[in-house]
Amino acid sequence: MSSTKGSTSGRSGAATTSALPVSRLRPAYQQVADQLRELILDGSLAPGDRLPPEGEIGGNFGVSRSTVREALRVLASQGLVRTVRGTTGGTFVSHIEPGQISDFLEAGIGLMSGSDALPLAAILEAREMLEVPATAVAAERREQRHIDGLHAAMEREKRSRGRSMKFQEHRHFHGIIMEATGNGLLTMMTQPVFHVLRTRFLNTESPAEFWAQVDEQHERITELLEAGDGEAASAAMRDHLRHIRGAYREA
Repeated sequence: MSSTKGSTSGRSGAATTSALPVSRLRPAYQQVADQLRELILDGSLAPGDRLPPEGEIGGNFGVSRSTVREALRVLASQGLVRTVRGTTGGTFVSHIEPGQISDFLEAGIGLMSGSDALPLAAILEAREMLEVPATAVAAERREQRHIDGLHAAMEREKRSRGRSMKFQEHRHFHGIIMEATGNGLLTMMTQPVFHVLRTRFLNTESPAEFWAQVDEQHERITELLEAGDGEAASAAMRDHLRHIRGAYREA
């Protein structure tokens, strides 16, 4: 009897153990890439630094040179490193340009846009959260060249033929306001959103009256920016962004 019970207990224990969730380890090349990425992002490896030879990296991680090469390919695909051929070549940490960040964000947002993870409503809401307070900052920091640029953009808007070209000027108008904040990160974050909204969700059937109202709203925002009234400019931007929600529809 006791033997039977022990056996049953053992089988029960085995069944419980086999039901435990098990986390699979990532491939060796991915683990190497992850750790090298950490060294780059925390500043241990700075832009322009040359990485050790593949054999030396492999020795540090206890992996083969082919595994290291695959890890470096992963990092290169993310724009974190670049390989230079020749006697003075090697693999170097990349100098990232603002345009590269915007391109990467645009690709990611574009691929996710319209899905359950990133519906149109979420993109529009995020845009408002960025642009409305940013407009108040722009009113404090804008220079005359920004005001001149906004007036020029509005003139081009009025002369534009075809709504796609008109929206391009609309996007340029908002881009100037982000530039006027003096915060480059805001520009990097908002430009990809503008482009995805235009390419994926723009409703080309919006009537001329709709765009006439947009022109009036742009003029009002520009007046408030020129006057340096951040609170009123921010409120005008909020009303404007809510109005132009009608320019978009689910893809």
